[in-house]
Amino acid sequence: MLRFAVLTVVTGVLCAQATQSPQDLLKEAIAAHQAGKLDEAIKDYRSLLELYPEMAMIRANLGAALAAQGQFTEAIAEYKRALAAHPDTTVRLNLALAYYKISELGAAIDELVKVRKEAPDNFQAVLLLGDCYLRTGDNKHVIELVAPVQREKPSDAALNYMLGTALVRDGQTAQGQVVIDQILKNGDSAEAHMLMGSTKIYVKDFAGARADLEKAVLLNPNLPDVYAYYGLSLLVTGDQDGARKAFTKALEQDPNNFDANLRLGVLLRQDQEYEQAVKYFARALQVRPGDPGVLYQIASVEVAIGKTEEARGRLEQLVKDSPNFEEAHITLATVYYREKRKADGDREKLIAEKLSAAKQAQQPGAKAEP
Repeated sequence: MLRFAVLTVVTGVLCAQATQSPQDLLKEAIAAHQAGKLDEAIKDYRSLLELYPEMAMIRANLGAALAAQGQFTEAIAEYKRALAAHPDTTVRLNLALAYYKISELGAAIDELVKVRKEAPDNFQAVLLLGDCYLRTGDNKHVIELVAPVQREKPSDAALNYMLGTALVRDGQTAQGQVVIDQILKNGDSAEAHMLMGSTKIYVKDFAGARADLEKAVLLNPNLPDVYAYYGLSLLVTGDQDGARKAFTKALEQDPNNFDANLRLGVLLRQDQEYEQAVKYFARALQVRPGDPGVLYQIASVEVAIGKTEEARGRLEQLVKDSPNFEEAHITLATVYYREKRKADGDREKLIAEKLSAAKQAQQPGAKAEP
């Protein structure tokens, strides 16, 4: 991912406020930071902040050093204090990146939207914001953000990959194919096979998708989301063991991959490994809070292990929030029947039947009623 360092020299300000000693300490801190001696730099920055607690750029530098050590929560606190003292677009971009690193994607998006308003031409912000939208499944926002920039940079691989993926996921397969063709002009690549594979999944060419995604894995096993898509292609072509391994691999690369968490959880639920399944569902909810599909899977586990009351409450809220969720109505009917609430069960069963009939009527070749 992208890295940003804030190493602004504030020597002049310190000279006006202090003696030579703080100035020398600042030079030492920056030199240590640039040399990768992060412990030393952090110690020096903190010593300076004891003298000048409101010096925004020292706090920003401290945040950058902490982030470089992987201490993102501490870095976030320093970036926020720096921004409170003195708004700065680069510091805000660093803050967004720190949120991204700990998978607080909503917070990252909030900060990146502000960065875009402050610096609309900042290309790094476009890439990071687009990736945040992509990871949270907000494909329409990816397209809205990336498409204008991609028209200005039609050969940029990152933009093409991001836009093509969002178009395919949004069901705009023809437009996605145009972007895929653009990638193919640069030769055979994992990105191209990944996009072709995901496109074939959407048009239900599962065997073709599996072949393309297998090539993508071979060409670049570190490509983001490649194992999640490969796992799906294995799953729909009947290789559950292979799918489970692929989803596990996807989560080794990105523990917050929503699709891998959800689908691996489903496989574990089907194998009656309920405790492990719930852990993956919980992680999926962290990525997409309130997702109906995940909530339904958790309710299904609760039904299976006899937590009927908890399942009923969850399902009642789910059908209220997502009234067209057929499977939720069916499962809620089952729960009501277990509780000897026949009238409520019959009502939910009837709703599910109506939803099913409406869905079938929309299928190609469905006969119109006389």
